[in-house]
Amino acid sequence: MLDIAEELDRWARQGREFAVATVVATNGSSPRQPGAALAVDSDGTAIGSVSGGCVEGAVYELCRQALEDGTTVVERFGYSDEDAFAVGLTCGGIIDILVTPVLAQSPARAVFTAACAAAAQGSPAALVRVAEGPPQLLGRALLVHPDGRYEGGLGDHPDLDRAAAGEARALLDAGQTGDIVIGEDGSRCGRQLTLLVESSVPAPRMIVFGAIDFASALVRVGKLLGHHVTVCDARPVFATRERFPEADEVVVDWPHRYLEATPLDSRTVLCVLTHNAKFDVPLLERALKLPVAYVGAMGSRRTHLERDERLREAGVTELELARLRSPIGLDLGARTPEETALSIAAEIVAARRGGSGVSLRGAHTPIHHDGARGPARRIGEVA
Repeated sequence: MLDIAEELDRWARQGREFAVATVVATNGSSPRQPGAALAVDSDGTAIGSVSGGCVEGAVYELCRQALEDGTTVVERFGYSDEDAFAVGLTCGGIIDILVTPVLAQSPARAVFTAACAAAAQGSPAALVRVAEGPPQLLGRALLVHPDGRYEGGLGDHPDLDRAAAGEARALLDAGQTGDIVIGEDGSRCGRQLTLLVESSVPAPRMIVFGAIDFASALVRVGKLLGHHVTVCDARPVFATRERFPEADEVVVDWPHRYLEATPLDSRTVLCVLTHNAKFDVPLLERALKLPVAYVGAMGSRRTHLERDERLREAGVTELELARLRSPIGLDLGARTPEETALSIAAEIVAARRGGSGVSLRGAHTPIHHDGARGPARRIGEVA
């Protein structure tokens, strides 16, 4: 649901009533992942998507029905080959959809409103909802903050909320959306509930070192992928807002010095486009020791080999060097800055999703590498 939070926040502030259909589970190949949502207001306006088109019409009608009767339901959609016009996923997967009405007097409206506001403002929070359990508990919601505070409620036992909040904080810290299984009383025993936890975290960072023409194209692609993009270069004549109007930040500083001072996390991607040893070596010497998601460096194969030797001389280990994506990007035959930016972005996505980077035609690999639903994590388990 948080993928359409900005628009839902606007609806909530306008006092609109709406119903939200959220993917809570997937099995096999499916176009959208848990947390993807479609919402319909009382006027029939729809936003978002749960299937990329396969079952949108049927889900739209479920939302309209939920607005009429105020009932929360879970509906399963799967592949049907008996009737070409049957409602089903032509990709062969299965998705479970939780449909929740958010009416003026809904007990969960305050939680939904707060969750959408937090996500729209870029504030970290985790929305927890009952996705599988007794009908009277379906859709119950809890909003968990990084400091452990929570609002709302999932059931009638206070230990349930405390236990769920603890589990949700672990997923929030990792910036992950997923499900957990927990007992109705908050323990591992008794009748169990499946909870969907949606983490809303600030956009992952992309830091582009080197204010060159290729950087300008990469900034645009980085924004398209949802990154908070920073351009850093030590040369003030090149690192200007006029040259990079779409960047979130343009920083004039020595790259290695900026890297040491700026906040990073496990989702951060670092793209080194300077291909100049006086900038690259001190920067990469530090970058390859950091627990970031991706480190790539531009340059020819000759530049790459020479840079590797300089890095070894600076004390970088072979294990650290193995993390470096250089020459940066996938082999697309790219020549223009835009094509090169696309090849870099493709490598970043492949690294994040576990893709091979090979053509899907003739390949025997899954199209959606993280699309298959694994078992729900039980309370107390280590992910």
